[in-house]
Amino acid sequence: MKIFLINGPNLNFLGQRQTNIYGFNTLTDIETFLIKKAKNLKVKLECYHSNYEGHIIDIIHRAYNNCNSIIINAGAYSHTSITILDALNIFNGTIIEVHISNIYNRETFRHKSFISKRANAVISGLGVYGYISALNYLIK
Repeated sequence: MKIFLINGPNLNFLGQRQTNIYGFNTLTDIETFLIKKAKNLKVKLECYHSNYEGHIIDIIHRAYNNCNSIIINAGAYSHTSITILDALNIFNGTIIEVHISNIYNRETFRHKSFISKRANAVISGLGVYGYISALNYLIK
C-alpha cells in the first residue's frame, strides 16, 4: 500500500502561523511522525507540499498510477479550486480531506470545500490528529 500526503499553500508555515488556530507542530513534525508510523505498519507514505495550484494538480496526476490513497489538506484551495477537484475526480483510490482547524467555526467562505465533493471522508478540527486519524483509517 502506498499513500500520498498532499499539503497545500501556507502549510509550510505551520508552527509559526496563527498558532492559536493551527498549533505549534510544524509540517516537518507532522510528516516525520506519519512516515514513521506508516513505516512501522509496512505502508509507504510519500509527502508533498506546494504553494502552487498547478503543482498540486501534477502531484494528484502522479498519484493516479502510483498510490492507493491520498490524504489531502489543500489549505485555502479547498474553498476555491475546482481544478483540484477535477484532478481528484480522475483518481480512483480513496481520498481523505483533512483540515487542522474546524472550518465550520471560521469565516463563512471556509464553510464550503470543493474537495469534499470527491473525498471519501473529511476530518476537520482535530488539529494534527486529523492526519493521524486519516492514516489510521486508510491502513484499516
